[in-house]
Amino acid sequence: MVQFIRELEPSSRPRERLLEFGPAVLSDAELLAVLMRTGRRGRGAVVEANALLVAAGSLPELARWDAAELLGFNGIGPAKAATILASLELGHRIARARLRETEILGDPAVVGEYLLRRLQVERREVFGFLSVDGRHRLVRSHELSLGTRTQAPVDPADLFRRALQDGAAAVLIFHNHPSGQLEPSRDDIELTRRLVRAGEVVGVAVFDHVIVGCGQWLSLRRSRPGLFAAGGGG
Repeated sequence: MVQFIRELEPSSRPRERLLEFGPAVLSDAELLAVLMRTGRRGRGAVVEANALLVAAGSLPELARWDAAELLGFNGIGPAKAATILASLELGHRIARARLRETEILGDPAVVGEYLLRRLQVERREVFGFLSVDGRHRLVRSHELSLGTRTQAPVDPADLFRRALQDGAAAVLIFHNHPSGQLEPSRDDIELTRRLVRAGEVVGVAVFDHVIVGCGQWLSLRRSRPGLFAAGGGG
């Protein structure tokens, strides 16, 4: 028969352990099992959740799956797929809300961790920017382009037009490397230099360029501060 979580021994029930000890004590598979609620004939919810994680490769990879991919996994129907997708989206929205409440976006770690949560699910390269005010508080987030697995087109004029509409004092540009390679390419360096110079002309500073890939982030302001000096040097 299909095994519900409630049919497990109390010490093995992830839902009961979550309520008693908190979600941090549960493994990824156990948390996923709480969402899925049931397994299949002869396979408990935790076993089924672990099989789903193995099929995806990891939890971050599972977070990239869309509805069609979830529904293609044996044992995942519309209700389970909708629950999993909704929980992931709530996590993304919480991350965005926390960033909006943060006033110190001048710290690359704050921006890097936010972008890591936001972009780790993307399979294609995304380029965008964060508009910030004079106190480094978030004004608005923009995704300007969604490209291939290796590149996303960038229109500097569109970037600064939107930034000026936001009344931004500065922008923090970002993009991801779906390949996982964090090292900036020659094109990344040249684009940053061009945007820094353009920002000097229009009066909107380019404060940083953050690259995200493979569960990590890189701040070009930290690694190559000369790019952000007057004139956009190296």
